[in-house]
Amino acid sequence: MSLFTSRWSRRAAVSMLVAGLALTGTAHAEGRLRVAEQFGVVYLLLNIARDQQLIEKHGKQQGVDVKVEWTQLSGGSAVNDALLSGSIDIAGAGVGPLLTLWDRTHGKQNVKGVASLGNFPYYLVSNNPKVKTIADFTEKDRIALPAVSVSVQSRVLQFAAAKQWGDKEFNRLDKWTVAVPHPDAAAAIIAGGTEITGHFGNPPFQDQELAGNPNARIVLNSYDVLGGPSSATVLYATEKFRNENPKTYRAFVDALAEAADFATKQPEAAADLYIRVNKAKIDRALLVKILKNPQVQFKVAPQNTFALAEFMHRVGAIKNAPKSWQDYFFQDPATAQGS
Repeated sequence: MSLFTSRWSRRAAVSMLVAGLALTGTAHAEGRLRVAEQFGVVYLLLNIARDQQLIEKHGKQQGVDVKVEWTQLSGGSAVNDALLSGSIDIAGAGVGPLLTLWDRTHGKQNVKGVASLGNFPYYLVSNNPKVKTIADFTEKDRIALPAVSVSVQSRVLQFAAAKQWGDKEFNRLDKWTVAVPHPDAAAAIIAGGTEITGHFGNPPFQDQELAGNPNARIVLNSYDVLGGPSSATVLYATEKFRNENPKTYRAFVDALAEAADFATKQPEAAADLYIRVNKAKIDRALLVKILKNPQVQFKVAPQNTFALAEFMHRVGAIKNAPKSWQDYFFQDPATAQGS
């Protein structure tokens, strides 16, 4: 086979794949829901909803038999691509990817937030003894995060850089960031001896790093950058899906609210569920400690997201200027107390 023929074949295969995804994205009847999640305890509410079949339960209350399909991806870029291709209905990722897609689809697919998965502090952890603040990173360091320049970790790091050196230097640390799934990045930080000396992660990976490597320390806390407890991970969808599937949408949001109540009132049971569902190799006591951390709050209403949205517009990361958090979230009684 010639090089030209090989390239043509690859292009044809990609075209067929895109066409197939487009077909899956056509309108479907109420009762089918495809959800994409990522890695970490921040997706606990989805784990609870899945394990206890809460979406199906609330679907029946709406008069719909909901069939839920679950998929796991890594990084906001992959999740956003899946949503735009029509291969999923609900995307789970950080506020950064939501804002990127809201801006990109403004006036078209009109992607907006559905709900928050709770407030969690995200830590930038380093195992380099010389790194005590973000100003100490050098060209010898590599900072792992789920998606470069898209993930909420990447955007919070840029926000921190802007506060440190000014808005014109917001991307100063980008050249040292690399896209690595959280489990792999955590393993690198714990083991040491790799080019990855920093990881902007989420629980439980950041907590495992701090417990597993005596050199690991917190360099940055997302709450300090954003000005308090904030929703780092959220769920979002297209306007078309919401409008065409009101009962399925309602069942999903109500299921999340019930899952949040369960996680708040029964953190130890929630920890056991997380370990079982994810087959997670994590110390149970450490996980319970994470869930009982006063800084962790299980709320479906988004909290303290607007500062990041303003920053992203200020530095040109998004073109459209939101006037409030309600511009990039669908209106819903369950999220009415957001910010």
